[in-house]
Amino acid sequence: MTNDRTRRPADPWKQAEAVFKAKAPKAAAAPAKPAIPKAKELVSLRLDRDMIEHYQAEGAGWQDRINAILREASGIDQAEGLRPDELNAENDG
Repeated sequence: MTNDRTRRPADPWKQAEAVFKAKAPKAAAAPAKPAIPKAKELVSLRLDRDMIEHYQAEGAGWQDRINAILREASGIDQAEGLRPDELNAENDG
C-alpha cells in the first residue's frame, strides 16, 4: 500500500496551471482611522528656513503655533474640526 502524501500529483500540467493561474486583485483597504481621536500625526513638511527660525525663536511649542495658524487659515474650527460653513445645529453635542 502506498502513502498518498508522498505520491506526485496525477496531472503535473494541471498542478502547474493552478500555481500560475491569475488571481483576482485584492480590494484596496480603507485608510485606517487613528486609534486616538484628534491625535496628532507625524508628517514631513518642507518649510523655508527663515519661517522655522521665526517660530522657534518664540520658544517651545513652535509646531503647535504653526498648527494653530494653519488651522485658522484653513477655516477649520479647533473644537469640532469643522469649517465655519459646516457648523449648524446638527453639530451641537
